[in-house]
This record gives sequence, C-alpha cells and structure tokens, in this order.
Amino acid sequence: MTQDEFQTLLSRFSAAAERGDGEAFAECFTPDGVYHDYIYGDHTGRADIAHMMTDLFHRDAGPDYRWEMFDPVCNGSIAYARSLSSFTSKVPDFAGKQVVIDGISRFELRDGLICDYSESVNGGVAMVQLGVAAPRLEKVLQRWSRELLAQPATQAFLARAKASAKSL
Repeated sequence: MTQDEFQTLLSRFSAAAERGDGEAFAECFTPDGVYHDYIYGDHTGRADIAHMMTDLFHRDAGPDYRWEMFDPVCNGSIAYARSLSSFTSKVPDFAGKQVVIDGISRFELRDGLICDYSESVNGGVAMVQLGVAAPRLEKVLQRWSRELLAQPATQAFLARAKASAKSL
C-alpha cells in the first residue's frame, strides 16, 4: 500500500468511527481482520468489529466522539499514525464527563485493507478524566500490566540480550 492509499484508508477509518458506522468501519478491514481494543478486547472479522464499534464503543461514547489521525507513515505492509480522540461518556457511572486520549495506532495491511489493528494509548489518563476511583484504577492498571507482560512479543523481548548501539 502506498502512503497516499493509506491516508485514504485512514480517512475512511476515522470518519466511520466518528459516525459510529460499524459496517463502514469494518469494511476497512480484511474479512479476517482483527481489532485489538484495550477496553473491549480483541474483535475478529468484520461482523465482530462492526459490533464492537456500534454496540460497545458508541454505546459508551456520546455523539460528540472525535478521532483524528496525524503524521501517518506507511511502508507498504505496516503503518502508524498518532491520534487524538475525545468523547463525552454515556457510561452511567461517568455520564457527562469529557475525555481526551492521545495514542499511536499500528496497522498491519494486506490487499489494501487493515488485517490487524492495535494501539498504544494512555488509558490511565482517560480513567482519571472520567473520575475512576483509585482502587478501581489500580485494578485495571494491574490487569493491563499483566497482559503486557504475558504477550509473546514482550516475552521474546525480555529473553533477548540487550542490543548494542552497533546492531541497531
């Protein structure tokens, strides 16, 4: 995929997410695509990705949801973009609270579509903006830490010897 093609896909992706159009959002993915969400978990296949966007995400985020991508880069099969998103929570315990989140999105690409999506965001900052109580916040951050440490890529990283500056 070229840089221009990725930017076009990224525009479709963000616009569909902002509209809460799960079907259009899922069409940005390959039929077997995977969306790894740090709140709602992994969703595989277009139907599951559409469900996540429409029935989970937009259930909890108000109609003012925004998601903009900046500084996209693409090498053909992997792409990244920095993002800012914001919404007003509809979750009963946090209804009416506005949240702003920054992050980096990673896209694995195949046949002009996303086959694997993941992101790195500061969810702790989002939870503080919502007013999540400290004990609950700690519990969530502990779970995220366990999940990070259990990932095969993290385990492989920790098992390797430290790289020297020359090998980079």
